[in-house]
Amino acid sequence: MSDPHVHASHPALIARLKRADGHLRSVIEMLETGKPCLDIAQQLQAVEKAVTNAKRALIHDHVDHCLDTEGSDTDRAELKAISRYL
Repeated sequence: MSDPHVHASHPALIARLKRADGHLRSVIEMLETGKPCLDIAQQLQAVEKAVTNAKRALIHDHVDHCLDTEGSDTDRAELKAISRYL
């Protein structure tokens, strides 16, 4: 098994995703209790934005980290692969 791949930004990302998880659970509850669709759509938009922002932050941090180290061919290939998720 490989060593854990942890960046300094990961704790903040975890907190952000836990908030998004709470919002998503709230959306499920809203659906189960028959809340108005407009309210549900608004909450889903918040969940989607939170996840998108977390993904973007993760990728940008990873790119910055890779650029700070000496770039090997493997690093360049990984940067190219991860950038498709932007």
